[in-house]
Amino acid sequence: MSEFPDDFLWGAATSAYQIEGSPLADGAGPSIWHRFAHTPGRTANGETGDVACDHYHRFRDDVALLDDLGLNAYRFSVSWSRILPVGRGTVNPRGLGFYDRLIDALLERRIQPVLTLYHWDLPAALDDLGGWLNPDSAHWFADYAGVLFRAFHDRVPLWTTLNEPWVVVDGGYVHGTLAPGYSTPESAPRVAHHLLRAHGAAVQAYRAEGRGGGRIGIVLNIEPKHPASDAPADVAAARRADAYMNRQYLEPVLGRPYPAELAEIFGPAWPAFPDADLRLIAQPIDFLGINYYTRGMTRHDDRALPARASNVRQPHAVYTDTGWEVYPAGLTETLLWVRERSGDLPLYVMENGAAFPDLPAEADGRVDDPPRVEYYRGHLRAAREAVRRGVNLRGYFAWSLLDNYEWSLGYSKRFGIVHVDFTTQRRTPKASARFYADVVRTRGAALSDD
Repeated sequence: MSEFPDDFLWGAATSAYQIEGSPLADGAGPSIWHRFAHTPGRTANGETGDVACDHYHRFRDDVALLDDLGLNAYRFSVSWSRILPVGRGTVNPRGLGFYDRLIDALLERRIQPVLTLYHWDLPAALDDLGGWLNPDSAHWFADYAGVLFRAFHDRVPLWTTLNEPWVVVDGGYVHGTLAPGYSTPESAPRVAHHLLRAHGAAVQAYRAEGRGGGRIGIVLNIEPKHPASDAPADVAAARRADAYMNRQYLEPVLGRPYPAELAEIFGPAWPAFPDADLRLIAQPIDFLGINYYTRGMTRHDDRALPARASNVRQPHAVYTDTGWEVYPAGLTETLLWVRERSGDLPLYVMENGAAFPDLPAEADGRVDDPPRVEYYRGHLRAAREAVRRGVNLRGYFAWSLLDNYEWSLGYSKRFGIVHVDFTTQRRTPKASARFYADVVRTRGAALSDD
């Protein structure tokens, strides 16, 4: 008997710069990630996404992998600068053609395309105009989105606007560890606001097209913030951290004001935003995507700006290769928490996964990754528990289909359920892929607690 809805989407997710390679091929323009990765000292070992998984040339093989695993959905992102090399103006037909072929290849195998418009790779030419600090960025994004809506509306039923705007802001503008690499914390409120305006403008553009029966939403990374102690300072720190990472993005999308704690966090840098902007951000969406990886056990820390909060490592917990606590119960908690705020709005787990230092391949070519198998077992059970408790969960996407370019960490961290030899580009499904395939085949029955 199925433990998930019969029409549940079982998928895997990737992003353009992390897997495609050939970032300047066929008339594409450079993105901020191409520029950032080619700046000395920005990434581990100076590694770039110039080749990555060579998905640009091997996408048919990767679609076949999805089919072999029995997955019925694939979440991918589009490189904005492949479509519009300078971010605006003339469409590059060869860039559009790549995604046209990818979508057709998915549909030929009855795999539903789930298209993300923005996964962190702003065209570099737009960054030269101020990027997400420029109020016009919302209009740039809506125009770009309109190109894709018109091209693919008849074949893509599920669209997401932005992936993890908090990461764009925190990594790209507060701490400078991700592209575009700025360390200007005072700019964070305006960048976040313009990203959310861009989301709203894209939703408006989608409705204006009025074509097909597709759906559109946004993907937010949510991390439960638990106080590390009962001390009032830690309780207050957890509240600030939650406002900064979670509620700053969720609340306005759902039509509520920005959290009051943001004025405390940013002080004079927190501006007053026009009501018209908030109405734009609150455009009705058809679903909400949630990315969940870990929780934060949070303590007060004056040095950890801007929220003055940092995480405390738990002594007996398992941690991933990126230093994130493995905490499956947090996924159930997150889905229930979002439901409390969004009502019966359909939810999708759009990313969930873990980096571990995989064991060497066995003599028969198998790649065993028992920690990742257990990670997925625990988190899929947590998703099942949320369904049992009434959450309107419509799908789950493993992050990631392939070992890939892990942003500023280069190729040092492996998240894939499929191993990639970056020298030969050989793909080898790991034990976690076989486990996930069993869960999909049995629609959750393989998660038996026995």
